[in-house]
Amino acid sequence: MRIDYSLHHDRLMPAFDHRFCIAPMIDWSDRHCRYFWRLLTKHAVVYTEMITTGAILHGDRDRHLRFSHQEHPIAIQLGGSDPAQLAECAKIAEDWGYDEINLNCGCPSDRVQSGKFGACLMFEPELVAECFQAMNNVVNIPVTIKHRIGVDEQDEYEDLEHFVRTLASAECNTFIVHARKAWLQGLSPKQNREVPPLNYERVYQLKRDYPSLEIILNGGITTLEQSQTHLRALDGVMVGREAYHNPFMLADVDALLFDENSPQPSRESVLRGFMEYCRDELAHGTRLNHLSRHILGLFHGQPGGKKFRRHISEHAHLATSDEKIFEEAIALIR
Repeated sequence: MRIDYSLHHDRLMPAFDHRFCIAPMIDWSDRHCRYFWRLLTKHAVVYTEMITTGAILHGDRDRHLRFSHQEHPIAIQLGGSDPAQLAECAKIAEDWGYDEINLNCGCPSDRVQSGKFGACLMFEPELVAECFQAMNNVVNIPVTIKHRIGVDEQDEYEDLEHFVRTLASAECNTFIVHARKAWLQGLSPKQNREVPPLNYERVYQLKRDYPSLEIILNGGITTLEQSQTHLRALDGVMVGREAYHNPFMLADVDALLFDENSPQPSRESVLRGFMEYCRDELAHGTRLNHLSRHILGLFHGQPGGKKFRRHISEHAHLATSDEKIFEEAIALIR
């Protein structure tokens, strides 16, 4: 199997649909995981983990930016607050073949706050607008913003509306809105995904007030039926943890949300496709457990699913292991 990796090639303005997106998730949505997801859905937009401007400008660029052509449509999420650095990274990402640049204005972690980016940027909409314009001026692909509905005590609809209006005035058209506020003090990133209550109505109101903007809802979505409900009022939905822990939900995305007529893939056919990918990666030195950890939920809720997960978890870390452990895991289910 040949895996084609994007590297400095010219691309035309992409045409893709944000109707269903898979969220950027630190430590989870790496290139191996995204390839696995792509075996389940052709149309969902996948997002990278957040990558800081410093990592791109001063780190191992190949490790951070490499991805396979099979992952399109793919967006890169950047973390930063310096307009010049963000512009340079946006141009680099476009040259690598990414379809979209997304700026993180929603992460609440202490590390992100100390770098003056993430959710704390919602306090400075004018700076975010400057960052957006700097990136938008140097690329020919969409630049989008992912943010919260509020932050700390700045938690009224008027605050959210001011943030979006400021960005819209700078010609930003696409907003991915996590429908929870962020508490920057006192709550961990995990708690910030669960403790602040969801407020979908606030996101709906944003769409009613700005019908020409593309508004995508993130937060608390666990089923495609919920997605269909939200899509009656909004332009798109973004699913995170549920797609990771129960990935086979993605097998119905193309048919239910994109009117795709192709048959749903089976769990076993998806696994065999990933085995081919693993064979190629192993030949290039990737450890099996770096690959296998992303597929543990493939048989979630199925008879034998726990045996499948246990067998892979107990054997994938061994230096002698290869993709054949997946065959053994399937045999346990049968």
